[in-house]
Amino acid sequence: MAHAALVSLAQTLEQILNANQSQVLDEDIRIRSFHEKVSFFLLFLEDSSQNNSEAFRSLEGRIRDATYKAQDIVDSGISNQVRVRPKFSFISFFWKITSAFNHNLNHDLKHDELEKVIEEFDSISQEALKMDRNPIEDLPPRNSLPASAGSSKSGSNNETPMVGFDDYLIRIKDQLTGPPSKLEIISFVGMGGIGKTTLARNVYNDSLIVYYFDTRAWTTVSQCYSVRGMLTDLLNFTRHLSHESDRKSIEELAESLYKSLKGRRYLIVMDDVWDINAWEQVKRFFPDDNNGSRIILTTRQTDVAIYAKSFSRIHIISFLSVQQSWNLLREKVFGVECCPPQLEVIGRTIAANCKGLPLALVVIGGLLYKAKRTPYYWNHIAENVSSTITRSDDEFMEILSLSYNHLPHHLRACFLYMGVFPEDHEICVSHLIKLWVATGFIKPGRSKGLEEVAKQYLEDLIDRNLILVRKRSYNGEIKTCSIHDLMRDLCVRKAQEEKFLQVLNWNADWSYPESTYNVRHLSIHLDSPYTVEGKHDLLAHSLLYFCRRGSNTLLPSSTIGFRLLRVFAALSIRFNDFPMQILELVKLRYIALIYVGDGNLPASISKLCNLQTLIIYRGHIKPRIATIPSEIWKMPWLRHLLLDRSILACPSGVNKSVILQSLQTLSQITNFRCNKEVLEMIPNLKKLVISYYHDSQTKWSSYCFENLVHLQQLEDLKCLFIAKSYYMTFLCPLPVNLAFPPKLKKLTLSGCGISWKNMTIVGSLPNLEVLKLKDHAFEGPVWETNEGEFCKLKFLLIERTHLENWKASKTHFPSLQCLSLRYCYKLVEIPSGIGEIPTLQVIRLYECCPSAVISAELIQEEQQSFGNDVLQVCIYSSKEDYEPGQGSTLHKSTWWY
Repeated sequence: MAHAALVSLAQTLEQILNANQSQVLDEDIRIRSFHEKVSFFLLFLEDSSQNNSEAFRSLEGRIRDATYKAQDIVDSGISNQVRVRPKFSFISFFWKITSAFNHNLNHDLKHDELEKVIEEFDSISQEALKMDRNPIEDLPPRNSLPASAGSSKSGSNNETPMVGFDDYLIRIKDQLTGPPSKLEIISFVGMGGIGKTTLARNVYNDSLIVYYFDTRAWTTVSQCYSVRGMLTDLLNFTRHLSHESDRKSIEELAESLYKSLKGRRYLIVMDDVWDINAWEQVKRFFPDDNNGSRIILTTRQTDVAIYAKSFSRIHIISFLSVQQSWNLLREKVFGVECCPPQLEVIGRTIAANCKGLPLALVVIGGLLYKAKRTPYYWNHIAENVSSTITRSDDEFMEILSLSYNHLPHHLRACFLYMGVFPEDHEICVSHLIKLWVATGFIKPGRSKGLEEVAKQYLEDLIDRNLILVRKRSYNGEIKTCSIHDLMRDLCVRKAQEEKFLQVLNWNADWSYPESTYNVRHLSIHLDSPYTVEGKHDLLAHSLLYFCRRGSNTLLPSSTIGFRLLRVFAALSIRFNDFPMQILELVKLRYIALIYVGDGNLPASISKLCNLQTLIIYRGHIKPRIATIPSEIWKMPWLRHLLLDRSILACPSGVNKSVILQSLQTLSQITNFRCNKEVLEMIPNLKKLVISYYHDSQTKWSSYCFENLVHLQQLEDLKCLFIAKSYYMTFLCPLPVNLAFPPKLKKLTLSGCGISWKNMTIVGSLPNLEVLKLKDHAFEGPVWETNEGEFCKLKFLLIERTHLENWKASKTHFPSLQCLSLRYCYKLVEIPSGIGEIPTLQVIRLYECCPSAVISAELIQEEQQSFGNDVLQVCIYSSKEDYEPGQGSTLHKSTWWY
């Protein structure tokens, strides 16, 4: 975790230096020198990303420990400065910390402790400079894994049952033996243990494939590959490996391989490819004679498969279904025998708890095969599947660990942080990214913000098949994700080794063992909340609660034990009132909590001058509207403010040099007045959720909606207009001088009551991709769309409207992918031209007029007659049928809203 610690420390030092730009002090020079040392180690780790030698790991551990110590000293100094001088401004107390190099930080930490850390940095620097940075020479020899994990002998080994791969096998055999005649690459992609090698092995040994190809060859590439080793493997299978091969150069071996394959129809299996360069160095040795030759490539890295050939056929190997899992487990335990009835129900539970991972089923099956077949023992296994596998089979964990060992340093902390979430937890991506940013894992890009870089990190982990996608939006953007239980166990195990994470549950020692004092992140998984007493000087940067039953709880009376805390996440529990104790934690960057009291957010929240994300929800179904104090405008680092039904007080007497320049998300603000001066104080806002409660006495013009156009960076806007009575929406429609900023991509309107004739306000937005019109957002019997509008719109939702006649053609929505209609009881039909939109993939109707349903079905029939089988029409007639957001959405062509 050295890289993540260095990134975090570098950010802290940069904040100090930026706050002290007008000063030229000896302390400032020393901080810059220290920052240069930190930058050196970052480059050193990034250049040595694939070095897994013992010497390198030892050095990395020293870097990590020294960086942790330095970060704690600096953070403690800042925390104490603010605690002693609470009236200091953000810049003021950062300037004060520069003197920490020559003054006491507190009664425990003297400046000489920091001097010792700097000396340790210098010592490590000298050792790093002497170290050979070539990772290949330091790595263990290739093909060192057991045969079951994929050795060069795998081509003839057929011990693993082929349960659940029948459909794959049929398709792949067709691709291997069918057109085209040119050389084709077929890739199998998936996480470790999912069966890529098993599938390749069974294809390789299939009797049809053996008969069809003139020659077959297999090489296992692995992480620490060598070109000579791959060529030797392949020549061995083609029987062109001579006794003098050891003396030949790589070029001579390559020439021998090329000649042995030239003119012959061949099948090559390159198993376990981790690196694009491995493919690059051998691809030219495979001749293409237009005779139907094929190459099978297995990898955990999606980008490797894509790079191997842009038109390659990629098979994403899925997890087994529950039934397939049981079939594999039963075959492994009982063979051709029948499973006793008293064990079948328990066995199906065990199979389901393996979460579709074939290797896990094989390991558990081998264990059950040797053990006593009693319900008591099987129940014990069913309740402890993950821990049983990880304890009983080191080879299994070694196979999973390969994926972690191959991670570049900048991704390791992000991956291990996934261990804070409970098993089977569906993780909201937007919150995950905010957590990564708050913990300091993300290294800023030159032209990209922290959140954008964090999204890239997430996509990289997904491409490496370490994180699973649960739900995607209209354009493939990831909404929620998860991690396989066994991969999560790997996270927790590796994180504990790195002094990075401790997961506490009822089995943990609540007196905080010594091993817990120095971990950076604490995750508490309990059936009910537990009061964490801060009696000890814990160095944790994160404290996260995941409780199964939310109930009231209190923070300890003193939080001094968590003075370095950056993340406090407790959305699974409820506080009676706002926990004022957290205001002592001046290093906090992320707060997420629920409190059920009616009190407003305290003005003293501005003491948390490092705060980046503030998520405050009330525990009521309809909470009383709360007031956000004007002091919130004095928090220059605040990036995301998420509330429910709150009034944001207008700024007064605020220095515009410390306004909310960093604010990106503001939600949900009630009766927000869009004064131009206020909007200029949040210039970088990207997402805004606002709601209005109309009482017929307040004029709409007083809210200055036309000023929304000044939010030049706004991409996502939700405007909800809630009238006291149903008819007030139509008596007092929103004024048509509503204006939106040009960068807007997502727009949700509800309760506006604007005439369809004024839809050009929305249709003319050049970048709009998602439009949701709810609760009579637009009203009237007729909507006639115009040419040149909605040029980029991909998703359209119309919900609760009096619309009867919709006139549109395919040219009016040239990019539409999904049309969703809900509660459109008066809409007679969907325009037939909608079906002619070439990009359209799905039409959904829920509780709509029967004639509109018939028109949708006719559109689908017509498209099918033209050979368009892509368009789907989904009809829902009850709430039970239509549950958006449910189920797996692993493909980019699926939308959930």
